Order: sequence, then C-alpha cells, then structure tokens
Amino acid sequence: MIVPVGGAADPPVAAAVAQAAAVLRAGDVVALPTDTVYGLAALPSVDGATARLFTLKGRAPTVPLAVLCASADQALGLADPAAVSAPVRRIADRLWPGSLTLVLPRRPGLGWPLGEPAATVGVRCPDHALVLALAAEVGPLATTSANPHGEPTPATAAGVAALFGDGLGLVLDGGPCAGVPSTVVDATGPTWRVLRAGAVALDDVTAAGEG
Repeated sequence: MIVPVGGAADPPVAAAVAQAAAVLRAGDVVALPTDTVYGLAALPSVDGATARLFTLKGRAPTVPLAVLCASADQALGLADPAAVSAPVRRIADRLWPGSLTLVLPRRPGLGWPLGEPAATVGVRCPDHALVLALAAEVGPLATTSANPHGEPTPATAAGVAALFGDGLGLVLDGGPCAGVPSTVVDATGPTWRVLRAGAVALDDVTAAGEG
C-alpha cells in the first residue's frame, strides 16, 4: 500500500504516522522518504525486524544499519555516555536535524541487531518532519537506503514499491526524493574519519564541535 505523506517540510500526517507505527510494531518493513533518499525502516526493538530488513535489502549483517532518531537526546542516548563529549553534543545541537551520521561507541546493554560491529551505533536526526514524528512515536528506526545492495535507489515511492513488492508492509510517498546521502563520520577514536562522503564536509563537522 502506498500512502501519500507530503514533503520534508510539510506537517506530518497523523493518520500516516499511526499507520506506519502499527506496521513497524508488527515487525514489518516500511519504505519512507528522508531528507536524502528513500529508505527502508524497521524497529530494532522488535524481534526479527532487522533480520527481515537485511534479507529484503540483500545485504549481509557485516554492513550495519544506521539509526534515525527524533532528537539529539534520543540519538545520543544510544551511545556510551562516556563517548558523548562536549564536542559531540555541540555537533548534534548544531548539525541536527541534517545530513550527518555519527558512529559512536554503543551504550552498554543495547543489544539491538544492527549488524557488525556490534560495539558501535550510527545515529542521525534527519531533516524530515515525517521521519522525526515517526521516531518520536515508536522510537529509533533502523534504516538503510531503499535499494537492493549495490544498486541505485529509486527517486520515487512507486519505484521503491516496484522493487520490493510484498516485502514491504507499507510505502510512504513523500514525492521525488533524490538528495545527497548523509556524511558518515566515525567518531569512535581520537582521530575522526569519514566513512562515507556526503552532504556535510568533515571540516564543517569539526568546526561545529568547537566551543
């Protein structure tokens, strides 16, 4: 089923958020628009949901899933408190919502099956009203781009639906969606490094962390 939800800045449609929340809580996969590209989302807190997502994507768990969150507090709450330094907090406050994924040491006891390595978590707050509302409703969303592993990501909801068919519990249509992928920065060590270049430059990340 394809449900229209409007663009990134449009107020989230309450009925669509509720429908997507029900599908996610049942352990199914939802295709949704983000501020970058269409994504596939599952609830990491539901048994078997991320395994279904890996299978649908055709990707091995050695390539981990990112987590989209409703706020900086929700995102950084998944990280080891010792790793949430003042620079990390400033970066989150200044660059989120936005196209930056931070890879941080995972909070002890957070056993979500997001792929390997299991000791880290990649978190982001997207600049998309619907996704923020959905993550606020159901909790952090395990996500990946809406394409078979290694293939291009369709720019439309119809294209995503055609690719994955009955493997999806719901498709949310936010119109054309073909932005630049988020920058992924590994912030687990003393020297940060870019794992995937994207919309935000490393220099901008570093500058945002300065007091």
